[in-house]
Amino acid sequence: MNLAIDPILTSILDTDAYKLHMQQAVYHRYHDVTGTAEFRCRGDDMLGEYAAEIGAQIDLMRNLALTDEEFVFLSGLPFFHQDYLAWLRAFRFDPRQVRVRNHNGKLDIRITGPWREVILWEVPLLAVISEVIHRRRAPCDVSDMALTQLRQKLRHFRDASRDIDISRFKLMDFGTRRRFSRQVQFDVVSELQRDFPYLIGTSNYDLARRLSLTPVGTQAHEWFQAHQQISPVLANSQRAALEAWLDEYPDQLGIALTDCITMDAFLRDFGDRFATRYQGLRHDSGDPVEWGEKAIAHYRKLGIDPLTKTLVFSDSLDFDKALALYRHFWQRINLVFGIGTRLTCDIPGVKPLNIVIKLTECNGKPVAKLSDSPGKSMCQDKAFVRALRKAFDLPLVKKAS
Repeated sequence: MNLAIDPILTSILDTDAYKLHMQQAVYHRYHDVTGTAEFRCRGDDMLGEYAAEIGAQIDLMRNLALTDEEFVFLSGLPFFHQDYLAWLRAFRFDPRQVRVRNHNGKLDIRITGPWREVILWEVPLLAVISEVIHRRRAPCDVSDMALTQLRQKLRHFRDASRDIDISRFKLMDFGTRRRFSRQVQFDVVSELQRDFPYLIGTSNYDLARRLSLTPVGTQAHEWFQAHQQISPVLANSQRAALEAWLDEYPDQLGIALTDCITMDAFLRDFGDRFATRYQGLRHDSGDPVEWGEKAIAHYRKLGIDPLTKTLVFSDSLDFDKALALYRHFWQRINLVFGIGTRLTCDIPGVKPLNIVIKLTECNGKPVAKLSDSPGKSMCQDKAFVRALRKAFDLPLVKKAS
């Protein structure tokens, strides 16, 4: 492509922490596994007109590489092994793995290659898509508007929480994937760091390094999805994914994502050993209060004190929703709130994009996400969805989209 543009991404660490954490586990365990991921816009936006500029940005990503300073930063963290970091230092994005096109007005993106490489495309590519589109739709500098909006929300939060002990409230920035821009995310997180004492970290490794914040994140749906084809027995795939994660990270990064095959199916697999060793659970779909009550009841049923565990809420949160959940649960279990789009793309007059990139195949075979929110489910292979539902004893009534 010949578009003369500046790169949106300037650091290979401008991605979510769970991507590197999963990538290391894939590098060690599934080096020869292949994967395919596809873009979806959950809204009705016709984004195909931006395909050429997005493609040009993808081509520029081939120049991203781990710097010496970034290598030293990662080496100082307890999560990473030197063999993986040496490989990551040599890693380069291969734009040939990505097909991007305008398909009847819709943005069509498909990524195929070794899973250890495909896994790193999702978050930075979504950030690129979001920034390309937002700067065309709202080309003015919006950082001041974003900060004004944030300050209003923080004042409202302080006022609304005066009647409750808020000392155990914990916030994480989860805003990379659908941010308005890289600069807006930096400005917003910097403001939180200065003026919101409940910020405990960011999912963005580049921001964590630059702002001396704690990087946070464990695994995503694709970890569980891939095991649907990696595991010899489909019904055992979720337990296999949980076990493999503990093998890679036996004493850390122990927050398990629960909704790849619904919370109820997850809890059936999340027995005493897993519940004891994992530090907690993450909510990403379905009714959050119902989910939290199920989690607490499950811990109690197993004889585990919920106050020794943590629930991470991360589904379409804003400050009001987070405070309401805190009020409901704070005396019964530890709580963390990951707010994304409502932090980094909450600007008057700007409509955030509801976009995702999800794993659709592993080793050339279908994988599925059967969310607790039907609109978040993903798989076009109806036969595989039926097999998955049967394997996990789920009713065959919901349709994956």
